[in-house]
Amino acid sequence: MLAQRQMPPTEQDSALARLSGTVLARYAHANRPLLVRVTEQEQAIELPPGAVALLIDILQTMAAGRSVTIIPENAELTTVQAAEILNVSRPFLIKLLENGTIPYHKVGTHRRVRMEDVMNYKEAVDREREAVLDQLVEEAQNLDMGY
Repeated sequence: MLAQRQMPPTEQDSALARLSGTVLARYAHANRPLLVRVTEQEQAIELPPGAVALLIDILQTMAAGRSVTIIPENAELTTVQAAEILNVSRPFLIKLLENGTIPYHKVGTHRRVRMEDVMNYKEAVDREREAVLDQLVEEAQNLDMGY
């Protein structure tokens, strides 16, 4: 499976996701499996903690009316797919690849990027952005700008 995509939910699906996520979150415990009983089945299904957390995230995203795409960490992406995930232009991504910021390899003449490398880059940029924002807030407070 390269990617599983769920298009934006209907209003009815969003409402159902909101309710389901709220109920599921009450029973989810950190680092513990969750037993779920499906009414059509006699035996309960045991879900690993990571799957429960992911399911709650999916339901929260759907409740907000947004679409969901699940891509495995070991997936190899095209430059178009990687650029979409990072919300940058393809030429900007190519510059990141060519200067070694994000590793890639070629399949024939086409560049391929691992999902894990794309997410590592995204997390690093997010951390850097957060640090700059924290610094700006601190400076604003020091200058008594009302923050």
